[in-house]
Amino acid sequence: MIRECLRVEFEIRNDDCPLAEATRSADTTVDASPPLLRDDGNVLLRFSAPTETGLTDVLEADSRIRYLYRSEAGERYNYRCLSVHRCVVHNLVNNGFMVESLSYRNGSAVLTGAVVGREILTEVMQTAGQTVGVRLKRVHSIGSDADTAVAKQWGITTAQEESIKRALQLGYFEIPREATADEVAAEIGISKTAFLERLRRAQRRLFDELFPHIDR
Repeated sequence: MIRECLRVEFEIRNDDCPLAEATRSADTTVDASPPLLRDDGNVLLRFSAPTETGLTDVLEADSRIRYLYRSEAGERYNYRCLSVHRCVVHNLVNNGFMVESLSYRNGSAVLTGAVVGREILTEVMQTAGQTVGVRLKRVHSIGSDADTAVAKQWGITTAQEESIKRALQLGYFEIPREATADEVAAEIGISKTAFLERLRRAQRRLFDELFPHIDR
């Protein structure tokens, strides 16, 4: 049994996939789920972006995009579509990279995920070396101590830590917000009420640690 798992972050520049080119044209940021390659060769894309951009028009003009669907959720649009263009991401996935998050901005993509064992990392890196514009940004070991380090330090639960990290990643704390509570909760796989309760409890605990001398 392999006993080491590594968290890895890649940056892809100059990618010619539809989402990369669309963010370059529309000057926006897209948060995407890992692309799913279907048996018929089409790629299922699921992603979201702020509503005020011209991303929809750019995608509709791209002949590689099919069956584009858009729904509105607060200040963001959620999209689903098929693409006839395979992404660089698939090359990494096929060699053992497990994508956890993916975002595009101005033509570049940042992928975070994991690989099981350093031999798999070597294979992924060899694939990345054969792909134009792929760069390893950081890598570190994942273990029980690493996964709970923040929670232990600040006295919050791992579930609360996950909620804060996902909210931060999706732009929930930005002004204006880039994601709603409903969207963050959906990404985590819990209800909006559960997400907000986790967030409030975690914030209270963190504030208590930062300002221990405040009388209540």
